[in-house]
Amino acid sequence: MTPSDNKGKVLLFNTLSKRKELLTPIVPDHVGLYVCGPTVYGEPHLGHARPAVTFDLVFRYLTHIGYKVRYVRNITDVGHLEHDADEGEDKIAKKARLEQLEPMEVAQYYMDSYHKAMDALNVKNPSIEPRASGHIIEQIEMVQQILEKGYAYVSEGSVYFDVEKFDKDFGYGKLSGRVLSELIANTRELDGQSEKRNPADFALWKKAAPEHIMRWNSPWGEGFPGWHIECTAMSNKYLGEQFDIHGGGMDLLFPHHESEVCQSTVANGKSSVRYWMHNNMITINGQKMGKSLGNFITLNEFFTGSHEMLTQAYSPMTIRFFVLQAHYRGTVDFSNEALQSAEKGMEKLYAAERHLDKLKAGATSTEDINAWVERCYEAMNDDFNSPKVIAELFEASRIINAVKDGHATLTAEDIETLKNTFRTFFFEILGMKPETANVADKYSDAMNKVMDLVLAIRQDAKANKNWAISDKIRDDLKAAGISVKDTKDGAEWSIE
Repeated sequence: MTPSDNKGKVLLFNTLSKRKELLTPIVPDHVGLYVCGPTVYGEPHLGHARPAVTFDLVFRYLTHIGYKVRYVRNITDVGHLEHDADEGEDKIAKKARLEQLEPMEVAQYYMDSYHKAMDALNVKNPSIEPRASGHIIEQIEMVQQILEKGYAYVSEGSVYFDVEKFDKDFGYGKLSGRVLSELIANTRELDGQSEKRNPADFALWKKAAPEHIMRWNSPWGEGFPGWHIECTAMSNKYLGEQFDIHGGGMDLLFPHHESEVCQSTVANGKSSVRYWMHNNMITINGQKMGKSLGNFITLNEFFTGSHEMLTQAYSPMTIRFFVLQAHYRGTVDFSNEALQSAEKGMEKLYAAERHLDKLKAGATSTEDINAWVERCYEAMNDDFNSPKVIAELFEASRIINAVKDGHATLTAEDIETLKNTFRTFFFEILGMKPETANVADKYSDAMNKVMDLVLAIRQDAKANKNWAISDKIRDDLKAAGISVKDTKDGAEWSIE
C-alpha cells in the first residue's frame, strides 16, 4: 500500500451534517483548510495545545497521502471582546491598558510566546498565518457587501448583522442547532444593547469609544471589526468563496462559527465551508480549561513543572502524546496520573523504535506486517483516529520485542516495511520528535556510556560467578528506576 492509495478514502465527521462524510475536495488533489488560531493576550495554555495538535495531525496526514494543503491559521489581535454578546473591552486592549503597553506590543509578545510553544510541541507552521489587524480593508469591504444586500444595519456608528432577517430567508442555526426564537427568549438584555434591533444580532463593526486605542477609519466612523467577521474575510481572501475544511475548538461553534455561516452565506451567496471540524475540550475536574475561568495551566508551566497542580515537569512530547491519545472529538480530563501514564506509554514506543535497527531477519515471517500497515491507514482514514493508530504502534512494539527476543521472525522485507511504517506514523504523522532531537537527558550519550560500563562490570561479575555483585548491580539499578534484562545477545536496559 502506498500513501496515495488512501486519497479518496478519508472520512471526517462534519459538524454541519452531524455524520461522517467522505472528503471530496472542491479542487481535486488540493485541500483548503482554515483553523481559528489564538487571541494573543496571554500565555498559551493546555487548551491551546488541543486544536493546534489536532489540526496539525490533519495537515500532516492529508499532506502525507498526497494532497496539496493550503493551511490558514489566523491570529486574532483585535476585535475579540470580553463577552461574546459584543460587550466589554477588547481583550488585547484591556491587557495593554493594565500593563501600560501599546496593544500591538501585547499582541506581538504573546504571539511570539504562542509560536515558541507550538515549536516545542512540534506543530508545523501553517501555510499562511494572517493577522486580523492586517486585514481591516477586507473586513470593511465584506461588511459593506452585507449592508448592500440588506442583512445588516448601522446603529450609532456600529454595524450589526440582522439575524432575524437571515433566519427568515436562510434559516439560522444550521451549524449549532440553536433556534432563534429560543435564543431571543433566553438572552439577557445587557447594558448598551439598546442600539441593536434584536439581542441576537452580532457586531460586524463596532464604534470605538473615546478611550479605545485600537481604531480605524471606516464609512461608519472610527471603530474596529467585530470578532466574527475577521475569519470570514481572511478565509475568503486566502481560500476563496468556498473551501473544504474549517476547524476549531467546540467552544467556537456558537456564536463564532454560526456567525461565520451567516456572513459568508450573505456575502458570497452560499456558505463557504464544505466540512466543519471541531475538537472537543480539555477539562480540569470536568470543567473547561480556559483563561476566563482562571483554571488554566500554561504550556511553559507544564514544561517546567512550576504550577502548584503539577507533581512534575512534563516534556512537550508528553503533552503532544497526551492530546493524541484521545480522539479529537472526545473530551480529555487533565490529571497528573493521566499525564504520567501518557509519558510511560510514549517511552515504550521510543524504546521500540530504538530496537528497530537491531532486528535480525529470518527466513519467514510469523507476523502479518502488511495487514498491520493497512490497519494504521484505516485508522487515520476513519476521522483521524489517533488513539487507534497509537494502539497499532503498541501492537508493533509487541512484534518488535517478540522478534528481538526470538519469539517471532520477520523477513528482511517485512522488517524494512515495519521500520519505515512505524517511523512514518510515529514521527511524520503523529508528529512526535525523534528522540535524539527531543530529549531526554535520560538517553543521552553520557548515560549510554555509563550504562555500558556498569553492565560490563556486571557481566565480568557473572563470568566470575560472583552472583552477589551481579544481583546487587541489577537490584540497585532497579531501585533507581532502571530495568536490566538479560537476553541471548547480552544485557539490555531501559528506564521504567
